[in-house]
Amino acid sequence: MQATLAKPAHFNGVGLHSGVAVRMSLLPAPAGHGIVFERADLPAGGNRIPALWDRVVSSRLCTLIANDDGAQVSTIEHIMAAIAGTGLHNVLIRLDGPEVPILDGSSAEFVAGILEAGIVMQEATLRAIRLTRPIEVRDGRAVARLEPADHLEIDFHIEFDDAAIGRQEKTLDMANGAFLRELMDSRTFCRQSDVEAMRKGGLALGGTYLNAVVVDGDKVLSPGGLRHEDEAVRHKMLDAMGDLALAGAPLLARYTGNRAGHALTNKLLRALFAQRDAWEWVTCGTDLECRLPGAGVAAYGPVQAPSLIAVA
Repeated sequence: MQATLAKPAHFNGVGLHSGVAVRMSLLPAPAGHGIVFERADLPAGGNRIPALWDRVVSSRLCTLIANDDGAQVSTIEHIMAAIAGTGLHNVLIRLDGPEVPILDGSSAEFVAGILEAGIVMQEATLRAIRLTRPIEVRDGRAVARLEPADHLEIDFHIEFDDAAIGRQEKTLDMANGAFLRELMDSRTFCRQSDVEAMRKGGLALGGTYLNAVVVDGDKVLSPGGLRHEDEAVRHKMLDAMGDLALAGAPLLARYTGNRAGHALTNKLLRALFAQRDAWEWVTCGTDLECRLPGAGVAAYGPVQAPSLIAVA
């Protein structure tokens, strides 16, 4: 069955890269609606953008979608991960600016807002996308790969010179609330040496030590240190979860990312959907639904998050 919110959830913050203040609401939507962004600050008629892989346009350090009328929304990966991780299929995301608020740099506050608002099942059949053969893309040493599986599994490997990050790898079966238990509170990260360069390039204008993990060599500069010893690779898995959600339906596949980022994961989805023999639609019965990432998460109830979320 498909799912939506029981009532709206509202979030206020600033965009990580734009630094622009933004108000965003997640609104219940009818069955078959999908996940759609709406720019409330733009004229109606050309201000909606479906959250789909073929709406992604080139951008630096985030996932950005656009429509044919020029409307754009950037840094959508953390809210998309929260939506996929809580098993929502139909949501209208209304915001009054060009970028999703960064909040604490993870998906925790989005998940808290979703669970506080409540999740309701809809009398509509849910379909998933099952891979029938592997698909792989590369960019230098970076690799992203999808293989057939009967549930979503994410396997990620990263390597950074900074000792505070170093070499990390992790594999998770994303079924039955694993996103909430393992990934949702892991924050975006960067190196101190990159901050000035990013800001000169017009990026990270809303970034602080409170909404990102900033490292310098073997030091973690953000107050309170790390939430997990391997928080960096967990956040890369969170990003992958959000970017894979742009497939438009739950994926039954094993995703492997080695040094992969937003652009490479989108390139992987484009390669997948360009080869019609590499995937098939399957109707989700009870046995399959219980293996999806959002199965049973409504039973978790409200979760703790660093900021207050207003629920209408």
